[in-house]
Amino acid sequence: MARTKTWILALVGWLLSGTWSVVGAQENVHWEVQRYDGWYNNLLYHNHGSAGSKLLRLLPANYADGVYEPLQEPHVPNARRLSNVAARGPSGLASRRNRTVLGVFFGFHVLSEIMAVENPGCPAQFINIRIPAGDPVFDPDNAGDVVLPFQRSKWAVETGQSPNNPREQINMVTGWLDGSAIYGPSHSWSDALRSFSGGKLASETKESFPKQTDGRNFMWKALDPSTGKGGSEGIYDFGNARGNENLFLQAESIAWFRYHNHWALKLAQKNPSWSDEDVFQHARKWVVATYQVRELGAPSQQLLFVAGYKQHVDPSISTEFLAAMGHSLATMVPPGNPNDWTAQDVDDLLLGMSSQIAELEDNVVVEDLRDYWYGPLKYSRTDYVASYIQRGRDLGLSTYAKARELFDLKPAMNWSLFAHVDKEVLGNVSALYDNDISKLELLPGGMLESNGDPGDLFTAIILDQFTRLRDGDRFWFENTKNRLFTDDEIREIKNTTFRDVLLSVTYAEPTDVPMQVFNWSATDPCPQPQQLTVEKLANCTPMTVLDYFEGSGAGFGLILVALCCFPLVSLFVAWIVATFRKRDFKRLQRKANPSMRREVSGEGVQAFEWLGPKTDSSLIYLQLHPDRIIKVLDSRRAVLRSISLKNQQQVDMVLSINKGNKALLLKIPKEYDLVLIFNGEAERSDFVRKLTDYLERNGLSLNVSDLTERSLLKRAVTKEQRKQILETFFRHLFAQVLDIDKSDAGDLNSETSLTPKESLKCELSRAEFAESLGLKPQSMFVESMFSLADKDGNGYLSFREFLDILVVFMKGSPEEKSKLMFTMYDVDGNGFLSKEELFRMLRSFIEISNNCLSGDQMEQVIASMFQASGFQDKQELTWEDFHYMLRDHDSELRFTQLFIKGQRGVPDVFRQNMSNRVSFINRANANGVLHLFNRELTTVLSRATSRQPHLYTEAQRTKYERSKVHQKIQQFKRFIENYRRHIACVVLFSAITAGVFAERAYYYAFASPATGIADTTFVGIVISRGAAASISFMYSYILLTMCRNLITFLRETFLNRYIPFDAAVDFHRWLAMAALIFSILHTGGHVVNVYIFSVSPLSILSCLFSNVFMDDGSQLPQKYYWWFFETIPEVALFLAQAIPVTLCMTGVLLLVILAVMYVFASHHFRRISFRGFWITHHLYVLLYIMVIIHGSYGLVQQPRFHIYFIIPALIYGADKLISLSRKKVEMSVLKAELLPSGVTYLKFQRPQDFDYKSGQWVRIACLSLGTNEYHPFTLTSAPHEDALSLHIRAAGPWTTRLRELYSPEIVAEIGRYPKLYLDGPFGEGHQEWNKFEVSVLVGGGIGVTPFASILKDLVFKSSVSAKMPCKKIYFIWVTRTQRQFEWLADIIREVEENDRHDLVSVHIYITQLAEKFDLRTTMLYICERHFQKVLNRSLFTGLRSITHFGRPPFVPFFKSLQEVHPQVWKIGVFSCGPPGMTKNVEQACQQINKLDQTYFVHHYENF
Repeated sequence: MARTKTWILALVGWLLSGTWSVVGAQENVHWEVQRYDGWYNNLLYHNHGSAGSKLLRLLPANYADGVYEPLQEPHVPNARRLSNVAARGPSGLASRRNRTVLGVFFGFHVLSEIMAVENPGCPAQFINIRIPAGDPVFDPDNAGDVVLPFQRSKWAVETGQSPNNPREQINMVTGWLDGSAIYGPSHSWSDALRSFSGGKLASETKESFPKQTDGRNFMWKALDPSTGKGGSEGIYDFGNARGNENLFLQAESIAWFRYHNHWALKLAQKNPSWSDEDVFQHARKWVVATYQVRELGAPSQQLLFVAGYKQHVDPSISTEFLAAMGHSLATMVPPGNPNDWTAQDVDDLLLGMSSQIAELEDNVVVEDLRDYWYGPLKYSRTDYVASYIQRGRDLGLSTYAKARELFDLKPAMNWSLFAHVDKEVLGNVSALYDNDISKLELLPGGMLESNGDPGDLFTAIILDQFTRLRDGDRFWFENTKNRLFTDDEIREIKNTTFRDVLLSVTYAEPTDVPMQVFNWSATDPCPQPQQLTVEKLANCTPMTVLDYFEGSGAGFGLILVALCCFPLVSLFVAWIVATFRKRDFKRLQRKANPSMRREVSGEGVQAFEWLGPKTDSSLIYLQLHPDRIIKVLDSRRAVLRSISLKNQQQVDMVLSINKGNKALLLKIPKEYDLVLIFNGEAERSDFVRKLTDYLERNGLSLNVSDLTERSLLKRAVTKEQRKQILETFFRHLFAQVLDIDKSDAGDLNSETSLTPKESLKCELSRAEFAESLGLKPQSMFVESMFSLADKDGNGYLSFREFLDILVVFMKGSPEEKSKLMFTMYDVDGNGFLSKEELFRMLRSFIEISNNCLSGDQMEQVIASMFQASGFQDKQELTWEDFHYMLRDHDSELRFTQLFIKGQRGVPDVFRQNMSNRVSFINRANANGVLHLFNRELTTVLSRATSRQPHLYTEAQRTKYERSKVHQKIQQFKRFIENYRRHIACVVLFSAITAGVFAERAYYYAFASPATGIADTTFVGIVISRGAAASISFMYSYILLTMCRNLITFLRETFLNRYIPFDAAVDFHRWLAMAALIFSILHTGGHVVNVYIFSVSPLSILSCLFSNVFMDDGSQLPQKYYWWFFETIPEVALFLAQAIPVTLCMTGVLLLVILAVMYVFASHHFRRISFRGFWITHHLYVLLYIMVIIHGSYGLVQQPRFHIYFIIPALIYGADKLISLSRKKVEMSVLKAELLPSGVTYLKFQRPQDFDYKSGQWVRIACLSLGTNEYHPFTLTSAPHEDALSLHIRAAGPWTTRLRELYSPEIVAEIGRYPKLYLDGPFGEGHQEWNKFEVSVLVGGGIGVTPFASILKDLVFKSSVSAKMPCKKIYFIWVTRTQRQFEWLADIIREVEENDRHDLVSVHIYITQLAEKFDLRTTMLYICERHFQKVLNRSLFTGLRSITHFGRPPFVPFFKSLQEVHPQVWKIGVFSCGPPGMTKNVEQACQQINKLDQTYFVHHYENF
């Protein structure tokens, strides 16, 4: 037990000694080694005198508020004005006691040994020195706005809270005379100074100098005020941070460095067996003891160590001592400053300082200190005296009178105490204090006291301080109880003088060094001829002001431009990717569609066609055909235009006669002209020769004329000009037919580029006529119609010819229209319409509808119509018979029109009447069965010029007439009702986001730790930190929106009633856009921060970022590019060594990643290049890594991203693991079929335990395509089926390649179906269909896939009598043509056969056909109604479902549902398809929901 106690005590003693060397290294050290940081010197008060301890106050703090605010004008005089009044005077007055400069700067060395209060406090606070206007040194231009910055000292954060606890400053070095200016105030600092060889301090190659600083220690490196340059050159490592502040102090520090090494060498030679540590500690002990005796020998010879060590004495350095000691030394500093030196120069300077008499100890301070002391921050000069005055106010020094009272000195009752001071000086000082001596501050009062010696007050303060230092130091060399020295050694130390030190460290001989180096005498070996004065020295460099941002504006601006260009560059890259993807996709389409081939073969004459002044010329080929036709082909040899010369006798050609003679104009009557540009005159001449020969062979003449190229191009009628002519043609054509006002149609006389005569003379070619109808020129309908209208047979339609036929269709009676149709298809003109001609009529209409009927179907329809009309025995029909056959469709014929593509000037009334058609759903009769019938509601168009808009018939139920305001209120209420879950989630999430933003913003604005960052960059830090918190929250929880498995599971729980899981993707997009906005805000805030930080001095930056910057006096902050590119945490530095990528700009890299991800995730680029979206969106992994690295630096705050990120990341990781576990299983494809319209049908095995609901979707990948990207598709199989099926439309590169992969040829080649990888199922809104009593399913294009599964599931559940809330389904199928998705027709047919309870009502809308009342659609409509009437099936689909033409009228349809189901409070609407269609459905629901009736809940998905 005793042995254990001994070991513990030894360990504690070793720890307390501050010695951290290897055990056993101090075998010859038999005393307690004093710690370097001053701790545990006093075993009762451990921190007394330690580095970082508080300064002692001898008097209460004198602050303006009693707490921490310093006294400033007008309560006290201006510091610079006081300095000018009290400290200005002539230099060259010698010290009365012949004190030497060496003693003065030894005093400064002593002061830096025991006190360091220059370190700025945090947050940075300033009590700047305002320079009086017209100051000859600092304001020679009389600007009146010069302010010298003065930063307050570091204080104890626990002080300054109340008058009972005023601010107390911190002493950054030890308060003991322990050699900390030689060895450093900490163990680590001391180790950095040591060489660990022979007990010496580290030196350069020349051992007479310490090693130059390498940044490991904080060494003050103030800029040279004369040159403005700085750096580590000539800056040496000392124990005192300010040992290099000036060359005098540096010389003193070098002397003590050499003295230690002198002792180390001496001891090592005497004791060769000692270790490095033994030698070092022995040498340190002797050096510190010598320093102690010299320190107390310099200020006073009156201090005698009589009573010994006193444990209860507080040795802390007092604030009053700083003022007394500092100014007492400053007044003795002579003018001048030596230049750089060598080792011998240091010796010479030390010897010279010992022989140079200091300035007189009075109130005068030389101008080198008062006007040209090195300046703070960006100012090269400052006033030393004014700064000391401000320092006294910063320390809260009491008044001169109270200080005298404290030391029992004669009370300061009036200004007579300063009788020795010049009367003018004294009068000016008293005037500054309003002649009230009680206001006189301690420092100015002590200055005025000095008269050959420090005054009574300063002397008392200094003696008090050194007495407490000696008596309270347990390691004082005279204290025999510490076992440091024997009595003989103590006597030896006392007899050691600084002269002995100089003899040990310089080349000087004893005869070269004065006996008293601190006091000069006439017997000294080096006499002083005269005292130095300012007039004998060169003028000092005046003050300059540094501009930290000088030369940085252009670079800073370029970086901002580069940051803004990231999205643009990303857009450009995305455009390039999209261009290549489009090209590859077109290549795939051409490969998959063999019909895309050249329309003609053979070569032709190559040229460039000029299309207009603002259009690029295009490469074309011209072919001269024997039948008087010139064909213009594009670069792929596809026909662009056919020019007929059949009705011409002469061809006009114009040739250019300048600019290389390369242009040629062919005038084409009644069409736009052909302008050709050849590569040279030779090529043009060759074409002219060929054309001349061609025309001669066909009996045509050629008229050639010459013009300049400019005149030629101006004379040509371009395609755009022809378009304008036709536009005017049609506008006035309809103006005459429909009796439209001229102002509506446009006045011919107001046309700028066309004349009335030119418009009226305009004739349409067959191609232009076909284009106006939206058909191909070779269409049978165009041929028949054009032949009928072209009365003169010249191959063109004149204004009158077109007007005649248009009047019939627009205003004619049913009889006139049927007569016109009869005449159109009476090919032989015999007045009869044979069955073959009727067959031709139907076939021309079928061409329009993409051949929607087969020949057998047409024959069946014709036979049925003949039989229904009683004409089964006839082979030909008269017009009367034909009109009788259409007797039941008189209303359709009445409103049959000829719709012209791009009609302009047609009134809305007319357009409304042209498009009136709607299907209503009526209540069933007594049997309760619901049936659907089509009722066309129209209003007779009168022939009058004024037409009333058509109104739909009012429903049977009583309506509430409401004002627009009430409708808006109702609409808003319905919107809230429909989207209450969405609104609640968005509001909640927005509130949390705003909350975290506000919390961080408030924290850094008002409640942050006292770093002062808000005072430095308030706007920047508030925005950047608030946005950073919001970004962290958003970028973390956005992961939850992509947890598909979790969402699919949760949507089946009660949470689905509160959280709209179906809107996860929309919420993901919303979150992403909001996060992007906050990212931009964060970046903007940091741009402000970077600018402010790049112009802020190190004294401020060291407060804000203490782990990065040290205020070493250089005052040069990091440039803007450092903040942008080099603020990198240690982890990133480690990665940078392992990865050949510069990771020094995580913030910039984050902006690049975000720009790429957001651009490629946009709807446009995602649709064009899903693979690009897939790849770039996987950058989210790198994004999160960069975010973690970005915040790990802790530059402003400790990392907080993990607070938000951990939980969502764990959930997302678990969700991804579930998906990965499924993705590893290969799915065998059981059946693959290529369906029309580019649809690929895939049937594959259903995995075990794969449960899903109708309407859900999966993600599949096919590695045989060479990529592992997953694509989402809705299941078309029903949950009760044993296999899974998909119908995939080839809409992009991946789906096109998939279709090609499963083609019979490829499958036969590889011998099997390529396997798939499956991920899912995942839920969406469509699976909610069975939760509504009435549901409306709207599918457009490939968007019908989820409804295929739903329809099959509904019928199956109905067949097994399963209970479900849904009682009725209305399925609206919107398709361009019924052949587009024939596979769905098969499913609908199956549903119709199995739907025994009339659950499903199907409506098919074919949108490719023209409007219902168009002539081109009327006959098909009549045939369709006839077919339904006879066979109860659609002529087009073969289904019992009703087929409509045009787009579905959703609003009337939904209104009818309200009438049919008045007891239903809520109807679910589920749409899937193109965005335009879902938008129309949404608008219809919103319009209906304005009414106070059944409201419609809309769920949609876009593909």
